[in-house]
Amino acid sequence: MGKVSTEEAVKELTLLLMYLNRFSIDAMPGSEPNRAWKNYSFGVVNKLDEENYITQGKSSTKSVYLTEKGFELARELLEKYGVKDWK
Repeated sequence: MGKVSTEEAVKELTLLLMYLNRFSIDAMPGSEPNRAWKNYSFGVVNKLDEENYITQGKSSTKSVYLTEKGFELARELLEKYGVKDWK
């Protein structure tokens, strides 16, 4: 694995933690949980939103939605960092 910048690692690991800690409030039966708490650096959360990996919604909400793009990258990051998925 090649070296990445500290900023990129923080962004990747934040997304990975969001993915691993995701939950569901209103998911349809059989669908994957797609929400995560956004208790991370505002700058990192905003960057993930700008890059369409998550959607924050209103600024007053305390959780985010992981987008399909976010799910795809998170699963790639599981491989990159050697982390097992919950399944």
